[in-house]
Amino acid sequence: AKPESAIDKGMAGPGLLSYIVTSKFNDYLPCYRLEDIFARQGFEISRATQSVWCGDVGDLAEPLYELMGNEVRASHVVATDDTIMPMLKTGHCAKARMWVYVGDAAHPYNVFDFTLSRGRDGPKYFLKDYDQVLLADAYGGYDGVVAGNAIVRAGCWAHLRRKVIEAEKAAPEIAKESIALVRALYAVEKQGSNASVEDRLRLRQEQSAPVLAELHEKFFDWKEQLLPKHPMAEAIKYALGHWEELNVFLSDGAVAIDNNVSEREMKRVVLNRKNSLFVGNARGGRTAAILASLTSTCRRHDIDPQLYFTQLLVALPSLHVSDLPGWLPDRWKAAQKARLAALNNHTPQA
Repeated sequence: AKPESAIDKGMAGPGLLSYIVTSKFNDYLPCYRLEDIFARQGFEISRATQSVWCGDVGDLAEPLYELMGNEVRASHVVATDDTIMPMLKTGHCAKARMWVYVGDAAHPYNVFDFTLSRGRDGPKYFLKDYDQVLLADAYGGYDGVVAGNAIVRAGCWAHLRRKVIEAEKAAPEIAKESIALVRALYAVEKQGSNASVEDRLRLRQEQSAPVLAELHEKFFDWKEQLLPKHPMAEAIKYALGHWEELNVFLSDGAVAIDNNVSEREMKRVVLNRKNSLFVGNARGGRTAAILASLTSTCRRHDIDPQLYFTQLLVALPSLHVSDLPGWLPDRWKAAQKARLAALNNHTPQA
């Protein structure tokens, strides 16, 4: 009998494909290491073949990836970040980019997007229909993304804290006082971590607002004391220049105080980049974005990505468009739990 295959004219079944995808995009094993692993077990599966198979899986999963992107754009708050993703070119590697867009709790998906440069066209295209809150670092390209539309740009206190710490040796007393006040802001966040959006907002306005007012006043005082090129003056300039964005969390309880959630996802991309070095071409970057989006979202929902991909690849070739929402990782997990509960309820008691 002809072996079952999830990809057209392919020899690999869903189990093997899901193993390769999970190993590469969840466990960050490059294809050449997988090639050695397979060889030890007596299988000859070249890295080139693995790359082709990953591309085929990416093509199959692309409609689900697009659906996840639409869900993320329906979020009230989207957190974003980016990092370099080298792309192989003749004689050198081009500095392409990988972006991540993290949806809120009501739209719990992590979606990656591959672009050929760090130009604002990438996020501007991905967020073309978005009109809520964008939580990001101070990258100037976001100015063009939010200009002339209803997007509210929120800033990241972790970035500011990092800049102050980097200048600590040049002005230890200022750094100590600044960090103490920033730490007070984070203490309020910890206190309200499990509160409702409304209660968290009330807590911030009662406790964080006075701290922000004090910190703002001190920043102005310190700015007058320091020379313009002083390292701490640069950190203070950053704070005052982005003060409006840094205060958005004070008026919206759903906005996080920092952008760490998307930065954590970028660290995973960096780890994959360290092991795999580069993507071969633009299609390879697109494949990486699609498959990383699904594995990252599985991780967000504590799902075994290999099990998820195995079942997804069995079902995808015959799925109708109307069936796709049921295969979003969070909904798939809920369906699995419901199915298991139903089986348990119908199990005869001893």
